[in-house]
Amino acid sequence: MRQLFTEVYLVTNADKYKHYERWATANDFPVENVINDGSTTLEDRLGAVADLELVIRSRKLQDDIMVIAGDMLCADQNFDIAQVIRFFRSKPGELIIYYELEESEKSSSRGIVEVCSDTNRITRFMEKPQDGTTSRLASVVFYCIQRDTLSYMSEFLNLQPQATDRSFGRFWEWLINEKQLDVFGMKLPTGFQLIGQVGLSDYTKWLTHYSTKQHNNSAIPITCRSYARVGLMGNPSDGFNGKTIAMSISNFWAEVTLVESQTLVLLPHPLNDPTEFGSLQDLFCISRKEGYLGGLRLLQATCKKFYQFCSKQGIALTKQNFTLKYDTNIPRQVGLAGSSAIVSATLKCLMKFYNITDSDLPKPVRANFILNVETDELFITAGLQDRVVQVYEGLVYMDFSKKLMEEQGYGNYVPLDMSNLPLFWLAYLSDPSDSGRIHSNIRQRWLSGETRVTLALTEYISPFRVALKDRDWSCLARLMDQNFELRRSVYTDDCLGPGNLKMVQLARQFGSAVKLPGSGGAVVGLCLDQARLVEMRQAFQEAGCVFCVIAPYNPSASSVGGQR
Repeated sequence: MRQLFTEVYLVTNADKYKHYERWATANDFPVENVINDGSTTLEDRLGAVADLELVIRSRKLQDDIMVIAGDMLCADQNFDIAQVIRFFRSKPGELIIYYELEESEKSSSRGIVEVCSDTNRITRFMEKPQDGTTSRLASVVFYCIQRDTLSYMSEFLNLQPQATDRSFGRFWEWLINEKQLDVFGMKLPTGFQLIGQVGLSDYTKWLTHYSTKQHNNSAIPITCRSYARVGLMGNPSDGFNGKTIAMSISNFWAEVTLVESQTLVLLPHPLNDPTEFGSLQDLFCISRKEGYLGGLRLLQATCKKFYQFCSKQGIALTKQNFTLKYDTNIPRQVGLAGSSAIVSATLKCLMKFYNITDSDLPKPVRANFILNVETDELFITAGLQDRVVQVYEGLVYMDFSKKLMEEQGYGNYVPLDMSNLPLFWLAYLSDPSDSGRIHSNIRQRWLSGETRVTLALTEYISPFRVALKDRDWSCLARLMDQNFELRRSVYTDDCLGPGNLKMVQLARQFGSAVKLPGSGGAVVGLCLDQARLVEMRQAFQEAGCVFCVIAPYNPSASSVGGQR
């Protein structure tokens, strides 16, 4: 860590100076950098700010500084100091590190901060407040201070002659609330305790507490799932500021497992990321059928984007390594959101591993994050609805109107009632072509102002919601058929392709409502005459398609977040 700093100083009192002098000698620490403040009792102490000012004045420091309490016990000592420094350098002000209090900790025992989620600016600092705030974000003695701000210490000390008032909490309260200085916050997603004047038993208790938490977190693999989705109405207008209703299904899923390890390892999937082949002909056939891009790139891009996001948002991650592996049974290239399911499941694992909460990465932002991994990092053509459904899970209404997207950065997402849903089925081509081609020239037409594109695809959203609420399945089926015909008129048969049209025609022979659930390669249907379901299944199978009855994934009836 010393290579990150020009000099490192340790400040202590005269009572304990000999102990630290011996420690410095034994650990190759410069003895001259152990500063003795001359105090021997609690009554004659200088105060924390005066101690820091002593170092600055006596050593004539003229650079930015980092201050860390020597008696601070952290749940994980191995956090990334370099990431903290980079974040500090990116902001036009001072930096305070904070964490979220554990349930057993009282806000009246800490310096409490209120932080603007958009700018990371500390809007208010309260030293051990008795009331007046609902914030559970606690500042610890872990700061970065610009050199131009160091001069404020002398002014503060002149205003506070008593050592009891010379705490860092009072100093920050004064700088932020009275001096109106720009101070920013960075969150460490871990726990802290200041040992201070307590005894060995308190130190041992917290050390045991943190060691147990860390051991439990590292010993148990984290496994998370994200599910395939079917678009029931409006898709793919999510790419054109439209509205959609989609549902996650438990038939198909992507599963990611994370376990702590010495180095960071991304394990290739034996089927989806092959590196060994039986022959050159085997390589040729697999590459021709499945392409070159498996799921490993999705893991890597998610990890890269996650670190970048946390750094930008002011979340300092611990320097823990892990091994990631994935599995998926979502069929490829049939528009069921297989790629985003892998990204979504990976993100769930990373959030749990690093203790990132919903307040750090809210659901709407999480959906945008997953989309950006695919579009910005991997240049995958993608709409928004897949990621939204995989984050919220269940049956979700989504409004991506331009006004909403511009004003808040995301749409309006509403989970819908999933009780007593009718029987939906899914069929898909066993040998599909690339589902992305179905979008054809629609985007160009939309960008040129052809509003019919969006209107045609979202026309039945409102009546569809009413039919869902009223449990009017006949109306639901009729709307699905009408939605497909409108989509067909916008895209044309040439664009939809013979495979998709063949599946639609086959379903209608059995009186089932049918539409495309995604960008192509699959159809979703609503069968009101269940007596014909077996016969319809056989007809699809004989036509070379895969057929299944949909099992809706209801998050309220399952484990939270898809974690197993």
